[in-house]
Amino acid sequence: MSSRIDSPRNPIVQAAARLKDRRHRRRDGLFIVEGKREVERALTARVAGQTLFVAPDLPAGAGSPDVIRTAASLGIDVVELSKAAFERLSMRQNPDGVALVARSRDRDLALVSEPLSGLVLVLDGLEKPGNLGALMRTADATGVGAVIVTGEGTDVENPNVIRASQGSVFAVPVHLATVAAAVERLERDGLRIVATSPHADRPHWAVDLTGDVAVILGSEAEGLPGSVSGSAHEVVSVPMCSRAADSLNVSVAGAVVLYEALRQRSI
Repeated sequence: MSSRIDSPRNPIVQAAARLKDRRHRRRDGLFIVEGKREVERALTARVAGQTLFVAPDLPAGAGSPDVIRTAASLGIDVVELSKAAFERLSMRQNPDGVALVARSRDRDLALVSEPLSGLVLVLDGLEKPGNLGALMRTADATGVGAVIVTGEGTDVENPNVIRASQGSVFAVPVHLATVAAAVERLERDGLRIVATSPHADRPHWAVDLTGDVAVILGSEAEGLPGSVSGSAHEVVSVPMCSRAADSLNVSVAGAVVLYEALRQRSI
């Protein structure tokens, strides 16, 4: 350990705690990754870490020598915290005692020089961190090659997105763009665009989801803009046979479509 901090009022702890707020993340160019599993996946992905915090009085903080060694080998400062100090920066009800402060990445889609290919997922206007994180996790599980996130309200470095993704946000390339720029890039790279809509007549299993294809999901409240649906090669729905439900949670609908894509690609 390079140092130990006991007080929750220590300036280093307070600075890390402020990263729970998006305004401070943007201002400082930093974000926080909490949880041993999530930190391990961030380090495996060579996220630019600044400080690793471990609290030996909490479950994972007492048993993370491998995480500490990896962080130290990457030149990341390792700081031991008391239980009270760690709880000050934590967003969890039962924190495990491992957290990483990392530098934000420029995720602008325009900076990606290689053509997009394979299975691509586009998420338009998903502001709920739980939905965004769950879809990142599903994208990882179904072999998605890249995720494009559009919309001003989205924040892939929100601690709740990272938690809901179980760290998969570090395993799948994630790019940011406006929805218009995303569609333009998909067309330029020659991907077939499959948009989802609860009003579409064709079920998701009736279209070809193999090859270079982009699946676009909109928010539950707003759906996809008409310009996106109009640009799509196919518009599909996830059929329902319900008594009361009039829609699916977007993360569930996305999982259904992505697993159909995986099934088709596995034949």
